Amino acid sequence: MSPLRRLCGRFLVLAALLGPSAFAAAAPAEITPQEAQARASAGELTLVDVRTPREWRETGVARGAARIDINDPDGIDGFVKAVLQRVGGDRNAAIAVICRSGHRSGQVQRVLVAQGFTQVQSVSEGMSGSRAGPGWIERGLPVERCGEC
Repeated sequence: MSPLRRLCGRFLVLAALLGPSAFAAAAPAEITPQEAQARASAGELTLVDVRTPREWRETGVARGAARIDINDPDGIDGFVKAVLQRVGGDRNAAIAVICRSGHRSGQVQRVLVAQGFTQVQSVSEGMSGSRAGPGWIERGLPVERCGEC
């Protein structure tokens, strides 16, 4: 089964458990790549890259980003636990979630909010760009190679 299909299945299960009101919010809160980079560099937020290790190897990872694959072996619970660990257990910590194009990060943003996180934003353009703009890489923002992925 493809990673995207597994991800969609996990979100459907989560939606069934939480009910439709958990996902009824308006469009996810977004942040530009430039603002995410500036705030992460200043220590004002935790940048979380939710792509797969293969994607990290292909493009590198935004400098300073935590690599937390959405396809956690323990499902969404494992993913949420990894995010909580990264932010020291603080569900009120500022978090920006980034993926390839902004689609998965928007979904993850909604899931984390449904799990009680209060300050989660999606990086609108992602690493590789989308209709929202050219993305982290094309904007020339700092990227680290991911040799250990």
